[in-house]
Amino acid sequence: MKKEKSATALKYDGKAAPKVIAKGHGELAEDILAVAREHGVLVHEDEELIKLLSQIELGDSIPKELYVVIAELIAFSYVLQGKFPDKWHNIHQRIDLKT
Repeated sequence: MKKEKSATALKYDGKAAPKVIAKGHGELAEDILAVAREHGVLVHEDEELIKLLSQIELGDSIPKELYVVIAELIAFSYVLQGKFPDKWHNIHQRIDLKT
């Protein structure tokens, strides 16, 4: 039997902790994912993380225990999009900036 899909959407304004702005299961989860993809939002699928995020009420900020993992996902999504801080230097040459 196929497991029902779940989705939780976060909004991050660059200042305060990310907030839960949408969440759902089944068809609603599919709709959340479709809207995200339509708007170019990168989607990360992680069953354990979604279990934690689904416990947060709509409009609430993520708890401090999730700051590091969410910050890493946000930072990685920026790198995938070719976005870097103004004063960032690729000192280890680990990221190919020529794409």
